[in-house]
Amino acid sequence: MKKVRFTETVLRDANQSLAATRLAFDQFEAILKTLDQAGYYSAEVWGGATFDVCLRFLNEDPWERLRKIRAAMPNTRLQMLLRGQNILGYHHYSDDIVRRFVRASVRNGIDIIRIFDALNDPENLKVAIEETVNCGAIASGAISYTTSPVHTLENYVSLVREMKRMGASTICIKDMAGIMSPKEAYDLVAAIKDAVDLPVVVHTHSTTGLAFMTCLKAVEAGADILDTAISSFSGGTSQPATETLDYVLREYGYETDLDQSKLLEIADFFKPIRAAFLADGTINPISMATDTQCLSYQIPGGMLSNLLSQLKSLNALDKFDEALLETPRVRADMGYPPLVTPTSQIVGTQAVQNVLAGERYKNVGAELRAYCRGEYGKTPAPIDPEVRAKILAGEEPIQGRFADSLPADIFEKTKAELGDKARCEEDVLSYIAFPPVAEKFFAARQAQEEKICRYSIVQVEE
Repeated sequence: MKKVRFTETVLRDANQSLAATRLAFDQFEAILKTLDQAGYYSAEVWGGATFDVCLRFLNEDPWERLRKIRAAMPNTRLQMLLRGQNILGYHHYSDDIVRRFVRASVRNGIDIIRIFDALNDPENLKVAIEETVNCGAIASGAISYTTSPVHTLENYVSLVREMKRMGASTICIKDMAGIMSPKEAYDLVAAIKDAVDLPVVVHTHSTTGLAFMTCLKAVEAGADILDTAISSFSGGTSQPATETLDYVLREYGYETDLDQSKLLEIADFFKPIRAAFLADGTINPISMATDTQCLSYQIPGGMLSNLLSQLKSLNALDKFDEALLETPRVRADMGYPPLVTPTSQIVGTQAVQNVLAGERYKNVGAELRAYCRGEYGKTPAPIDPEVRAKILAGEEPIQGRFADSLPADIFEKTKAELGDKARCEEDVLSYIAFPPVAEKFFAARQAQEEKICRYSIVQVEE
């Protein structure tokens, strides 16, 4: 019988989806050895929002966090999520920076890099995939899954073939909004399997209540690996529960390699952490519920929360229903981008702006203007020409690949500017990704070390 493998997401996507990525290293350090013994295909531990949040909120060096996870989990593949040419930030970087970041990630402990692009533009994937392969790591090419008049099976299969040509070793269907139905999963997995001889990974969210059925039908169609979250951090905007899918697949005769006693230990470990996060508001109970609005508006759970947050901060919660209706309209105007970072933020923010202004595209943010200039890549369908003309106001869209126009010497310049603040290449890369946040972290790190040093001197003198 076929073997189905599991990727555990509790340290990255489940953490990000439910708890705003607020799990600090010392909160989960004690369970790493058990995670390493549980029989997972891989553990997703890095990338996505973890990098930003470590620096911004947790006062952790994300690179050091990765190295400590690597040391504690020597037997499990460690996996990260990379936003293609955006790396872990929200705009494009030069090819040199992408390559340096990939090399540093692998050097510090990453085995698998899942690489996606918010527009599914192959031009934004190729450098990261190529460098991952050059480093001897596994490049997992990801489809940002969505539905629209232009997102057809044929187009998805064409993208998959292109990612294989680039060097991808596995293909991931990344359903960030949890909108992929069981039938759509079956049809897409079957089409990919017919097109390329590569393992297929299915990543979905439980937001709409479809996830368990979707995963089961995907396996029936030939999916090889499922992304799941340990039960105590599963459900809602997170992934479906690891133990539940393991139980169901075993009943159907599939092999899984998971150690159920270890899974029980992991689930019990995270239960009090979940309870504490619920108690202090880190986890909003709403994020753990089923929300079928995503099926109508294709808005991921995190984007839905962001819309609510924006409107609340502007004292305009009464405009929420209007903003929901406006979001798919903006998405259509923008050429049907999949709603995933950073396009979800760009589209959602503009929908709110349109509703509050009472006039569509009267107020336009810098990110949407950059999107219309072509800085984020080729859109799935053409941007509405009238809307684009209104936004650009006579400015011409860029020609060719935006990354080719970026300076290639940014690393050396940044290194020189930082001087002693940057102690290694990783520090420079942190600063390039998030300049003000990284600089604040460097200052806090220096202050903490000086405080420890002063304390040590006092202890010796006493």
